[in-house]
Amino acid sequence: MWWRSPWLRRRGLLIGLAGFDLLTVVAAYNIFYQVRFGAWPGLSNAVLGLIGLWLAGSYLIGRYSRPQRRRGLAPALLSSALVALLVLGVVAGGLSWGLDLDDPRTLRSFALPMVAASALVSTLAQAWAQAVLTRPQHWVLIGSDAELAVVAAEIARDGLGQQLQLTLVPSGETDRHNLSALACASSGIAVSEQAELDEVLLQRLLALRGSGTRLVSLLNWAEQVLQRVPPELFSSRWLVHAEGFELQPERFGWRLKRLGDVLVAGLLLLAALPLLALAALLVRLEDGGPVFYGQVRSGLYGDTMRIHKLRSMRVDAEAQGIRWASAGDVRVTRVGLWLRKLRIDELPQLLSVLRGDMSLIGPRPERPELEEELEQAIPHYRVRHWIRPGLSGWAQVCHPYGASVADSRRKLSYDLYYLRNASLPLDLLILFKTMRLVLAGQGAEPEALCARPGTSQGD
Repeated sequence: MWWRSPWLRRRGLLIGLAGFDLLTVVAAYNIFYQVRFGAWPGLSNAVLGLIGLWLAGSYLIGRYSRPQRRRGLAPALLSSALVALLVLGVVAGGLSWGLDLDDPRTLRSFALPMVAASALVSTLAQAWAQAVLTRPQHWVLIGSDAELAVVAAEIARDGLGQQLQLTLVPSGETDRHNLSALACASSGIAVSEQAELDEVLLQRLLALRGSGTRLVSLLNWAEQVLQRVPPELFSSRWLVHAEGFELQPERFGWRLKRLGDVLVAGLLLLAALPLLALAALLVRLEDGGPVFYGQVRSGLYGDTMRIHKLRSMRVDAEAQGIRWASAGDVRVTRVGLWLRKLRIDELPQLLSVLRGDMSLIGPRPERPELEEELEQAIPHYRVRHWIRPGLSGWAQVCHPYGASVADSRRKLSYDLYYLRNASLPLDLLILFKTMRLVLAGQGAEPEALCARPGTSQGD
């Protein structure tokens, strides 16, 4: 079930932080109100408003994301102070709460100390959570030389070497290692599903599991730690009997997702019509060319479909043939640069969602001409076609925009993770993360300096 999904288990402590902040705000408001006015308001409208402001502000600045380089009391205090200032600014400046002479909850004697107390308690919780989340882990990995090389490369690229200590044991050399000693000093043992396990090794692993050692498959370990599934770590046989893959035709989840797509896409399209009209006018005024640009993309099960976007490149951008986009691409127009940063150029694809060619959340559709190269270079590439492509996806919110075979392989690892763990809660998480990226202006534009996914997107 979805509540056992790797993405949710990894974020359990972060979700707990949000719940702790909720209780902190409620308690601080009620305690200060009780001390000053002799009453206990409970969950009043003012308390609910404060909770919404605090949680929304904390999420937008990344207080409920996994810490990367920030660690310690000072960063936690700074983030709490930013949220406190946001809350005070809204309740005082926007709602005139505490400034109204008839309101006994004055800014200086009630609102300010109440919010400051909430920020202090939240800071301590943040510092403790950061210490727990950045605590080094030690894992023993058993697999083939090729699999272990893939894992080592992924860990190095993510910059997780300090947080994650690995003992790599080739499956043919397990007799040279004292697995019992390694297990005692580690968080657990991950074993490849493709590894050859003789009877002696199997009995040793079962004995360790019986003594309390955590034993998982290498694929499940990758899902939990890397939050993706590198395509080299599984076989076609695994795809046949693996759990997950719930968003398939005729399943309830498939129909529920489609209903949500239609409702949300319709509302978004109506709300975005004025913005689309303004963007179309700017595109037209810049160079007098066509407003929309159509492309053929691969859809569900590899069937082709046609999507439309607001044109963000010059009219003659592909006069010399199809090529990957790049950082600082000279073909992108001035208006197109901002359309891409804010992802406004993707809004016409809401029509594709209404037609059923696309979903709001899913793997981004690729051009068939480029997929011919990708299928030759990346194992299991076509598996991503098992689900409807989307406007945004797990790869788009976890990995900077990429434009190469290597980036496509990495995005495939996220798409495989989503395909296996897709659920309505995960779709909501991707939707919220997409909104945060749009508000931060981190759109679909290649970034030459974004070499480490773990240091840019968070979570």
